[in-house]
Amino acid sequence: MTPTQPRVLVVGEALVDVVPGPDGQPLDYPGGSPANVAIALGRLERDVRLVTLLGDDARGSAVRAWLESSNVVVLAGPTGSGRTSSAVVTLDDAGAASYVFDLDWDLPAVPDEECEVLHVGSIATVLHPGADAVLAAFEARKGRALLSLDPNARPAITPDRTGPVARVEELVALADVVKVSDEDLAWLHPDDDPVATATRWAAAGPGLVVVTRGGAGAVAVRPGGTTLEVPGVPVEVADTVGAGDTFSGVLVDALIALGAHGAAASDALRALSDRDVLGAVTTAAIGAAINVSRPGADPPSRAELSAALGG
Repeated sequence: MTPTQPRVLVVGEALVDVVPGPDGQPLDYPGGSPANVAIALGRLERDVRLVTLLGDDARGSAVRAWLESSNVVVLAGPTGSGRTSSAVVTLDDAGAASYVFDLDWDLPAVPDEECEVLHVGSIATVLHPGADAVLAAFEARKGRALLSLDPNARPAITPDRTGPVARVEELVALADVVKVSDEDLAWLHPDDDPVATATRWAAAGPGLVVVTRGGAGAVAVRPGGTTLEVPGVPVEVADTVGAGDTFSGVLVDALIALGAHGAAASDALRALSDRDVLGAVTTAAIGAAINVSRPGADPPSRAELSAALGG
């Protein structure tokens, strides 16, 4: 990393995924959507910092060590309970994950860290009281940094969609780039076609909205209604843990490489050619495919991604 590299600030939950092991006994794996995004960026050799909460316990120490081993600077406050948050993971026959959470998100404020990219997402954006600190950080950095949003839907945490939908809409209007899965959109706006929602969002403020569709690929929507299709990447799936997070991290990395960061991020993003956008989204899809080819959240290194791109 060079001293002049754009700094990325990620805000959100870091936790332990409790996953059934080969013998049926539970095993702890560090995770959390924003933490996974930070890991992805760290492995791509970006200057990345994660604002989160960790307990003063063995799980917290393990999560911190996991993040730091991938070059993530950890800015962690204490949890109110003293415990590190956890998610009990169940995998279905196709390797798709579902979660039951024990989550503490009492973040009082986001430190006034200088950054040229701010990424937020998942539970941290909608679970109070910490969600208000996330919104305030997004508002404070509007026009100063590339604002990236990945609004994972977590019905187990927020079964009533009214509040989360309203908050996601607020964040979308502020964001420069939004990555969202078709499954998330089916929960947020069940009566609307996912691409129609993405088109509405792209007209509300972001310069790019990307809808991921698992093995079916992704659709990138730009202001003005331009839609760009990216096909799925053939891969043998180990499981889908961390797939969307890896996609977000690699997409942010690709946009930084195209000059979309800092105070000029919004204009730079909108000035990109459709070919540039297709390239960035395709790269993100390839990164996610590498992740799902191996168990757990395991984003590629810069060397692995370059090799997969033929570089």
